[in-house]
Amino acid sequence: MPGGPGVSDGTGVPDRTGAPDGIGTAADLTVVVPAYNEEHRLRPTLDAICAHLRADPERWGDWELIVVDDGSTDGTTAVASRAAADEPRVHVLTSEENRGKGHALRLGVLASYGRRVLVTDADLATPIAELDALDALLADDGDPYETGTAAAIGSRALPDSRIDVHQRPLRERLGRLGNRLIRLVAVRGIRDTQCGFKLFDGDKARAAFAASRLDGWGIDVEILRHFRRAGWPVTEVPVRWSHQTGSKVRPADYGRVLLELLRLRTRARPVDLAVAGLFLLFSVLLYKGLWADLDRAYLADSMQDQNQWEWFFGVTADNVAHLRNPLFTTFQGRPDGVNLMANTVMLGLSVPLTPLTLLFGPTVTWALVLTLGLTVTAVAWYWLFLRRVTRVPSAAALGAALAAFAPPMMSHGTAHPNFLVLFMIPVIIDRALSLCEGRGEGRRAVRDAVLLGLFAAYQIFLGEEPLLLAAMGMLIFALSYALAGPDVARAALRPLLRGLGIALAVCLPLVAFPLYWQFFGPQSYHSVLHGDNAGNSPLSFLEFSGRALFGDEARADALAMNRTEQNAFYGWPLTALAFAIVVWLGRSPLVKALTGTVIVAALLSLGQKIRIPFTDVVLPGPWRALAHQPLFESVIESRVAMICAPALGVLIALAAARIKDLEPPAHRTVGLIALVAALLPILPTPQPVRERAEVPRFITDGMYRDYVAEGESVVPVPLPSPIEADALHWQSATGFGFSVPGGYFNGPWGPDRTGIYGAPPRYTSNLLSDVRYGGRIPDIGSRWRAQAKLDLEFWKAGVVVLAPQDNDEALYEVVAKLLGRPGERLGGAWVWDLPRTR
Repeated sequence: MPGGPGVSDGTGVPDRTGAPDGIGTAADLTVVVPAYNEEHRLRPTLDAICAHLRADPERWGDWELIVVDDGSTDGTTAVASRAAADEPRVHVLTSEENRGKGHALRLGVLASYGRRVLVTDADLATPIAELDALDALLADDGDPYETGTAAAIGSRALPDSRIDVHQRPLRERLGRLGNRLIRLVAVRGIRDTQCGFKLFDGDKARAAFAASRLDGWGIDVEILRHFRRAGWPVTEVPVRWSHQTGSKVRPADYGRVLLELLRLRTRARPVDLAVAGLFLLFSVLLYKGLWADLDRAYLADSMQDQNQWEWFFGVTADNVAHLRNPLFTTFQGRPDGVNLMANTVMLGLSVPLTPLTLLFGPTVTWALVLTLGLTVTAVAWYWLFLRRVTRVPSAAALGAALAAFAPPMMSHGTAHPNFLVLFMIPVIIDRALSLCEGRGEGRRAVRDAVLLGLFAAYQIFLGEEPLLLAAMGMLIFALSYALAGPDVARAALRPLLRGLGIALAVCLPLVAFPLYWQFFGPQSYHSVLHGDNAGNSPLSFLEFSGRALFGDEARADALAMNRTEQNAFYGWPLTALAFAIVVWLGRSPLVKALTGTVIVAALLSLGQKIRIPFTDVVLPGPWRALAHQPLFESVIESRVAMICAPALGVLIALAAARIKDLEPPAHRTVGLIALVAALLPILPTPQPVRERAEVPRFITDGMYRDYVAEGESVVPVPLPSPIEADALHWQSATGFGFSVPGGYFNGPWGPDRTGIYGAPPRYTSNLLSDVRYGGRIPDIGSRWRAQAKLDLEFWKAGVVVLAPQDNDEALYEVVAKLLGRPGERLGGAWVWDLPRTR
C-alpha cells in the first residue's frame, strides 16, 4: 500500500511501526489533518502548518503532523508521502476505503502523542495562525483546570469572528439552521460545532475519540458531547474563516449529521447495555417466584396489597375500556364508592398499560410493573450518577444499585410499587440541577423548567408521596449544600426560583382537576392518621432487613410496623462505611451536603417520639413539627429514611470511583473489600411467594349473575377489608362483573372525613370479621337479624357468598342465623340468595 511512515494496515488500527526516531514518544503538539481526494490542496496546507510551527520552536516545542488519507482515489497519499519525506515530523496514515471524516480523525487522534491535539480540515479554511488564540486558552502543562478549559474550538458564530469569504447565502442559511438543530439535539450552548479547527487536551481527546462511534461528519458533535458529559470545559474562540472552493461539506451533510446524532442518542454503549441487562436479570431473579406461577403465586410478605394492586390495575383498565371516569369507581366500597385519585392507583402506568391488562390480566401487569419498574428505576439512577456524579460506569452502577435495590425499596417491593417504581425521580433531580446551573438564560432555561413541570406532573400520577419525599430530600440537600458552598448556592438561587416558577405554571394546570377531585371530590378525605408511633427505631438503621442476605426476620419484624414498612435497615457495615467515606472525602461540598441529607432524613424518620434503645427514655422527635401539617399528616414518617438510599448511593459511587484509581494496588484491594463487606449483607434475596386461595367457581363460572340484578352487590363473608381482601381478586380475575361492599382502600370516616383504611365499619361487617378471626359465635337474636337486614339493604346486596376459609363453619352458622335460613352449596361456596325488595 502506498504511504509514508506510520501507514495503517487498513483495519482501522494505526500502525506506527517503522516511523522515524522520536515517533512514539511524547510530543508537545499533534496536528491531525483528515484528507479525502485532496491532492491539489493538501501540500499547501501541510507547508503552511509546518512553516507556522517551525517559526516559533520555543512555543510549539516537539510537534508532529499526522495526515490521515481516508481512502482517497486520487494522489492524496502520494502528496502526503512527499511531504513526509521532506519533513520527518509529518506522518501518514491511510485507510483502504472511504469511511468518513469521523473515522479518519479517530485514526489520527488515537495515533497521536501530543499533550495538545489540533484537528484541522485539509482546506485550511481557518488559517493556521488562529492556533495561537486557541493555544492561549490551554495551560502550558495541559491541565484544563488551571485555565478553565479542556478544549478550545474555533467558532464562526461569535461577535468577533471574521468571515473573509462567505458561502452562498442559501448555503449559509442552511448551515446556520443545521447548527441550531445540532445544538438542540446534542450540545446546547455551543454556537458552532462544525468549524473544522479545534484544539484539545491530548489525553482527553484520545479518551473521547476512543469512545466515539460515528464515522461521518457528526464526529465533531459526538466529541464535544463527550467532553460535556465528562465535565471537561469547552470554550469557543472567534476565528477568521474563508470559504474554500471544492469543499467536501454539502448542505445535505447537516441532515446526515442530525441522523448520526439521533442514532447516537438512541444507542447505548456496550457497558451501559450490560449494566441495564444486569439490573433486569437481578429484578427477574427477585420476582422469579411470582413469574413462575402467575395464576397461583402470591407475594408472601405483601399482606393484602397484591390483591389491592391487581384490583387497581384491573379497575383502571375496566374504566378506560368502558369510557368511565378513571378517578372514581363503585366496584369497591359499595354503595359510596372509592375516590381512585385519593388512592395510589398509579394512573401514570395503569392507564397506558390498559391494553396489557385487558389482554393478559392484572396479575401480569402487577408482575411486569414490579420487575420492569425496578429495572428502569435502577437504570435511571445509573444515568443520573453517570451524568452528575462520576464517569466511571462501574462506580455509577454500584451507586445506582444501592439507590434502587436498597432495603427500604425491597420492603416496599412486596406491596407498594409506587415506592419501588421511581424512575422519574432521577430525571426530576437532573432537571432541577440544570436549573441550578443557570446555563442558558433564554430558551434553554425555559425548556428545562417546562420539562421539570411536565415530569413532576407525571410523577403525581405515579405517586404523590414519593414526590413529596423527593422534594423533601432535594430541599434538605440544597440547604446542606448552601452551608457547605454558600457562593455556589447564591449563584444557583435566582435561576432555580425562576425555573421553579415556570415549572409550577406548567404543572398545576395539568394536575389541577385531578387534585381537586382528590381533595374535594366524592369520597375524599383530609388525612390518614397513623398515630405517634410510626417512626423508625434508631436500631433499625444498624439492623439488616428480614429479606436481606444476612437478615433475620424476627429481629427485623420487631423493629418495623410490618414487613412492607422496613424503611431503614441499611445495616451497620454500610453505616460504618458511609462514615468512613465522609471522613475520607469530607472536604467536598457535595459530600458535606450528602452527609447533611442523610443525617436530617434519618432524624426526621425517627418520628414524633424518639425512644432511646435499651432505656425508658423518650425524647421529642423533629417530626413533631411536621406531623400535623397539610400533606405531611398523611405521611408515615419512617418512610423519610428512604431519602437516605440515593444519598448513600452517591457516596458509594464517589468512593468506588476513587478506589478504582488508588495506588498502591493494596489500597485498592482494601477499598474493594470494604465495599463488598458493606453491601453484601444487605443484598436482597428473592421475594418469597405463597399459594393464593382459589376463586370460587360460583364467581369464575359466572353463576353469580343469576343472583345479582343491576345495581346490586355481592357480599363476601367476611367483607373485604385491609385484613382480608381476597374478594378483590374475585373481581379482578373475572372482569369486574359485580360490586362488593367493604374493601381495601383509603376513604373518609365520620363527620370530619378523616382518612381510614377500608370502608366505614358497620355492625354486621364487624360481627363477621370477629367470627372469622376469633371463632367465637355470639348469641344471634332479633336485634342482630334486624341490623343485618339494614346493613344488607345499605349495601344493596343481591347475594351473600361464603367461600372456604378458616373458621368457615362458625361463619356459616352466624350467617344462617342472621338470615334465618340455611345456605345453598353452589360452585364451591355457600350462597344465600336475597329477596329483591329494593
